[in-house]
Amino acid sequence: MNLVTRDQKHLWHPLTQHKISPEALPIVKAKGSILYAEDGSEYIDGIASWYTAMYGHCNEYITGKVAAQMQNLDQVVFSGFTHEPAVKLSEELIKILPGNQQKLFFNDNGSTATEIGIKMALQYHHNQGNNRNVMLAFEEGFHGDTFGAMSVSGLSVYNGAFEEHFIEVLRIPVPLGENNEEVISGLKELISGNNIAGFIYEPLVQGAAAMKMHDAAGLNEILKICKEHDIVCVADEVMTGFGKTGKYFASDYMETKPDVMCLSKALTAGLLPMGLTTCSQKIYDAFYADDISKGLFHGHTYSANPPACTAAIAGIELLVSEEIQQQIKSVIKSHQAFDEKIKDHPKVTNRRQLGVIYAFDLNVKMERYGNLRNQLFKHFMDNGVFLRPLGNTIYILAPYTISQPELDKIYQVIEDLLDNRD
Repeated sequence: MNLVTRDQKHLWHPLTQHKISPEALPIVKAKGSILYAEDGSEYIDGIASWYTAMYGHCNEYITGKVAAQMQNLDQVVFSGFTHEPAVKLSEELIKILPGNQQKLFFNDNGSTATEIGIKMALQYHHNQGNNRNVMLAFEEGFHGDTFGAMSVSGLSVYNGAFEEHFIEVLRIPVPLGENNEEVISGLKELISGNNIAGFIYEPLVQGAAAMKMHDAAGLNEILKICKEHDIVCVADEVMTGFGKTGKYFASDYMETKPDVMCLSKALTAGLLPMGLTTCSQKIYDAFYADDISKGLFHGHTYSANPPACTAAIAGIELLVSEEIQQQIKSVIKSHQAFDEKIKDHPKVTNRRQLGVIYAFDLNVKMERYGNLRNQLFKHFMDNGVFLRPLGNTIYILAPYTISQPELDKIYQVIEDLLDNRD
């Protein structure tokens, strides 16, 4: 039996309605920006496999470091023990995080990173005897698939069957510049009438909402007001973190820094699953007590897994290197040139870019999931490019290490779509 037949026998894939979805494509190898299929086909990974493999697939610097670590210490419980990879990762990550971040709490993935961020916000107030049990979030935000993360997410396609079980959440629109005054006014009204514990947000780019971007000055004002009212600010940088916005973190664009940050995806460079939730000393101090019940009693079996920590350290070493920083600048310039080329195309609207994230909307109404979206996906795959449209939004978030010919091919396949699609 081939991989497809074996896959269909037992596997249930994410974000898939199996009755109406095509069969999964078997991938047997990945290197750099290329995915290699079982039938010999090759695909340029234009979204870095959900924004993880930012230094290229199977990067030998990272795999070499992890292979060596696996021969020395594979796994140990992180409750009551510690180890060099975890300590070293904390030291290296603190160097590039916003200056107020001081403590790291390990977990397994993006959803658990935000789940813990939400718990930190709620328990921060509970530990101080404050009656605050409401979370604030942006409209159309997405923060993961566990219950707390779903609660604060605003995309109903993910949440339908579970909404009656959610924690209480209030929502505000994202600041776009022209609506900042209205958003701030609405925020102040919500704060005055509700017991808000925390504000969770994707800074500047809402990934699952189709790479919608918002105004840094407006977000900074929201954060400033939240801090004035001791509302814990939780930055979900699972997607935006580690260089994608042109800075190490999207939070670097704002003067007002988050109290808590949620990290995953590119954290371990696409090699191993891991999440981190970081926080300021002020947040940590609210849990530091003689009363054991005031501790953050949350744990994962694979917390601070040594090989995963090693992958993260290697990824940070690459991120801060001159070579990767130059490659990021090169991708940014290439996207700007492509944008200039297609900006007047009648089928292109709402063009946007931040760092290496480039997106635009097709000038046509369509469902997030449906036949037309599937036709777009098929066009890209038939032409050797893996892009994953979000409804009528086409976006590129390729590895930093992508070559210019590979990037040019992505652009050309998009242009072919624009010129040939009815």
